[in-house]
Amino acid sequence: MPASSSITDAEFARFQQLIYQIAGITLADSKQVLLVGRLGKRLRALGLGSFGQYYQLVTSPSGQGERQTMVDLLTTNETYFFREAAHFDFLRDAIVPAHPRGQNLEVWSAAASTGEEIYTLAMVLAESMGIHGAWRILGSDISTQVLAKAERGHYWLERTRGLPDAYRHKYCLKGVRSQEGSFLIAPELRQHTRFRQINLNTSLPDIGLFHVIFLRNVMIYFDNDTKRQVVARLVQKLHPGGYLIVGHSESLNGINERVQLVRPTIYRLPPRTP
Repeated sequence: MPASSSITDAEFARFQQLIYQIAGITLADSKQVLLVGRLGKRLRALGLGSFGQYYQLVTSPSGQGERQTMVDLLTTNETYFFREAAHFDFLRDAIVPAHPRGQNLEVWSAAASTGEEIYTLAMVLAESMGIHGAWRILGSDISTQVLAKAERGHYWLERTRGLPDAYRHKYCLKGVRSQEGSFLIAPELRQHTRFRQINLNTSLPDIGLFHVIFLRNVMIYFDNDTKRQVVARLVQKLHPGGYLIVGHSESLNGINERVQLVRPTIYRLPPRTP
């Protein structure tokens, strides 16, 4: 049966509720066209005749794999290297100089998407702490699809928006022959990174504590209750004195009282008192 390209308001409402339950994401009514565009391809690939049938599939016990595909399609967001560069300047100029020498600097990119943020962090830390220095980065995302891209560290040259030429020449390997027009993040950087699928809307796994957590440009999709729950979970993963950095259009005002504002979008868990 050919797939229908239309969705009823009731069907869309069910998908809104489902993605909220899974990921804490509030899908606005204005996103109905986006949902139809992204999921309509799956209906055609699976030979389903309606969004109602697709909903039945992704909510069935046997639909776990397709449910993850749905999440991947509905949560993928655009990103680029050195996005909101002031945050990386703060990392280099304020956080790194104050970090105890010889102690690993642990950083978590909690909404890593396709990895540009992770490798921007890696380049900044390689420059300021040395490419063989004591620093590590965890990259996580709810989407397995984008996380796989991030782990590969392989990008097309048109994806170099924001990446200084000097860094690209120093930390990236230019593709040749069949890989011409692309570049690979250098192994010396990638050895400092690890990746894990994490749903911030559920209890967090045992991933250790971090000195810096980047949670940027994802809370705009959460309602206030979800923001409070997610931020509370992340704050528990901060070392005393650790920093939580959010996107330039985001704020933790009224969301969490444990972290203190350092400057707009940069918050700190107070250090442990002697």
